[in-house]
Amino acid sequence: MDRLIREGANLVNSYTVTPVCSPSRASLMTSRYGSELGITDWLHPRNEPKKGLDPKTLTFPKVLAGAGYHVGLVGKWHLGLTDEFHPTKFGFHYFMGHRHGGFKTVDPDLEKDGKQQKFKGLTADILGDHAVEFIRKNKDRPFFLAVHHRAPHTRWLPVSDEDWAPYKDLGDADTVIPNPKYPNLDIPRVKRMTREYLASVRSVDRNMGRLLKTLDELKLADNTVVIFSSDHGYNMGHNGIWHKGNGHWVTKPPPPVTNPNVPRGQRPNMYDQSIRVPTFIRWPGKVDAGSVVKRTVTNLDWFPTFAAIAGAEIPAGAKLRGRNMIPMITGKKMAWDDDFYGEYSTQHQSKTHMRAYRTKRWKLVRDFLNPERDELFDLKNDPEESVNLIKSDRKDVKQAVRQLHAKILQRMTENGDAVLKTAKRD
Repeated sequence: MDRLIREGANLVNSYTVTPVCSPSRASLMTSRYGSELGITDWLHPRNEPKKGLDPKTLTFPKVLAGAGYHVGLVGKWHLGLTDEFHPTKFGFHYFMGHRHGGFKTVDPDLEKDGKQQKFKGLTADILGDHAVEFIRKNKDRPFFLAVHHRAPHTRWLPVSDEDWAPYKDLGDADTVIPNPKYPNLDIPRVKRMTREYLASVRSVDRNMGRLLKTLDELKLADNTVVIFSSDHGYNMGHNGIWHKGNGHWVTKPPPPVTNPNVPRGQRPNMYDQSIRVPTFIRWPGKVDAGSVVKRTVTNLDWFPTFAAIAGAEIPAGAKLRGRNMIPMITGKKMAWDDDFYGEYSTQHQSKTHMRAYRTKRWKLVRDFLNPERDELFDLKNDPEESVNLIKSDRKDVKQAVRQLHAKILQRMTENGDAVLKTAKRD
């Protein structure tokens, strides 16, 4: 990751429009919001075994395949379990990995060549092996490869001895966590999880290094765009929780239940820690090495950007919510709206209809199912989002709530968001 930052651009204000895997991945594939696609939370393999992304939906792999690219996916899919939702129905020529979200960190059952197989070894390295194999087999033709690691999704261990070595002897006193003074935080647990999490991240980092080395060996590095990003952020004690948009309290004890839609221990959220994602892009000759992009981008923007990089034609009339980032990331001046709109309707651990609008100064989060959960944060003076101002009588707060609420309703209307029909408020 450090190498990519040195040799490319770091997009420091990159976001996912939904902070959980399935809808985030659907948005990446389609440049549409999950509420438009009928996927607003992670797809539950037991509760929703026959649900997935509609195969008729336009996706960027279909567009790239139509432009002559050999398109592959190694790793996690999580957009449908049954054959009708197989990755090859969406433009991928090759798939090796797992159709649903959770699979083991060691000795996984994965699909390759259309068959479920038992693989021996560490999952991160197995996926790395097959990603390298794909590149080597397709080195003489245009290709697009998506590598979707399971890590660092919990559970984090086991990892290789190499990845665990920097952390195995690290004691609590030497493990730095972001929010040790949070009331009732279970500090020993957070520090233990932090060590395991970092080791898991290292397994991804090391295998990405293998891909970069392969591109170097095959003399493809100067003609290959490499992008690193994630489908959501992660909390590790931030604001007293761990996990992502469907966060869990990591305090002893967790706060009391005040709403039957949010069970004990759960903390659904749209914190920046959940929606902001690490994003780096290396494009030799186009993107300046060591550059920093501060404009706001989202995973909706990758579809039109991939198509532009590949010189692929997007069908006329296609409804894409994202924007082509090439002029901006290559240093050209262009008009660019830095506001962010996101959504998350939780369905499993909790029941919510969260919609968020973020400017450089303010973030308003409306829960249209549970209005008492509404939040407003002053990001300029409270970047950690620790003080909810929603009930403040300050004039600037009331003005911000009015303005951002109107923008939320506008975006919901544009998206045809079904929540508007049942939960619209003044």
